Amino acid sequence: MAKIRLRFVQGFMANGKPYYYFRRPGCARLKLPGLPGSEGFMAAYQAALEASAPPSDIGASRVAPGTIAALVVMFANSSTFKYELAADTKRTMWAILQRFRNEHSNKRVALLKREHVLAILEGRPPFARRNWLHAIRHLVRFAPSVNMLTDDPTRDVKARIPRKGEGYRPWGEEQIAAFRAHHKVGTRSRLAIELLLNTAQRRSDVIRMGPQHIRNGRLHVRQQKTGASLRLPIFPELQAAIDAMPSAGRHLTFLVTSSGKPFSPDGFTNWFRSVCSEAGLRGFSAHGLRKANLTRLAQAGCSVHEIAAWSGHKTLAEIAHYTASVEQEALAEAAMAKARTKLSKAVGHFDKSRKKANANNGRN
Repeated sequence: MAKIRLRFVQGFMANGKPYYYFRRPGCARLKLPGLPGSEGFMAAYQAALEASAPPSDIGASRVAPGTIAALVVMFANSSTFKYELAADTKRTMWAILQRFRNEHSNKRVALLKREHVLAILEGRPPFARRNWLHAIRHLVRFAPSVNMLTDDPTRDVKARIPRKGEGYRPWGEEQIAAFRAHHKVGTRSRLAIELLLNTAQRRSDVIRMGPQHIRNGRLHVRQQKTGASLRLPIFPELQAAIDAMPSAGRHLTFLVTSSGKPFSPDGFTNWFRSVCSEAGLRGFSAHGLRKANLTRLAQAGCSVHEIAAWSGHKTLAEIAHYTASVEQEALAEAAMAKARTKLSKAVGHFDKSRKKANANNGRN
């Protein structure tokens, strides 16, 4: 692929086809149509440039005091937004706040009520509704610190996500074995699955792991999403995969691209999806390996506290479903055993009664 020279544009190949995205720090990723230089591509690129000015480019002097636009400016330049949110969360939130600002720019913050929040959320798909509520809630809870609001209009507003499925598809032992059989020890692909499976961490944390994070036989992880600090023992399978990579000590991250650079989260997702397809595993993801590890721990009889020591979840309720499914299976097995025992006793009693009746009939 020819080198992309347009600012904030990244390209990659998938199934022999080129794809291009506009990726400006702090903004949502945008897919660009066609090829660089084409009319449609350049028009979309120019529009993305104009619409994605980062927070630091927005001056409070350009907006009327007390308006939604002014509040978004102040929040975007606050320490809360800059330093207390994970990078992925901040990127999604900023994309929403830009739209919220554009749609309600000159409206007074003091007049924002609960019914207005409900109207803004109305008609949006479940996941979008949740993300919008999350962004607006952060914004209005910041407002009292700059004397723009005294009450929280998002209080008691909920945006539940209906559970239609089980989310990311978890890997089974059969799929893990198939991947390992195809991608041998000593390959990037094998190192990737061992890191994902044997650390139970998200892709955003796995792609940042490197030799410097191993100290005193433990892998030290600070989760990007939650900020949790973990010290994890290293499984033998993971240690073998690290030792088999000749370049493992030459980079700051264990996993690097073909050009020797660290992966971006989306770049890693696309690459890992392709190596899964090479092994005949379509529909499986990196996050599914996190679920596989936590399910393994639950099947081994680990408590929710022990599982949380690996996952870094802040509340035990977040990991309860891993143990719940395993406990349900064990309880179902126990129930069947009891039912079969009860049934065998009943049948045995019936057989004895029948034999006794036949014996009495024979004497008559």
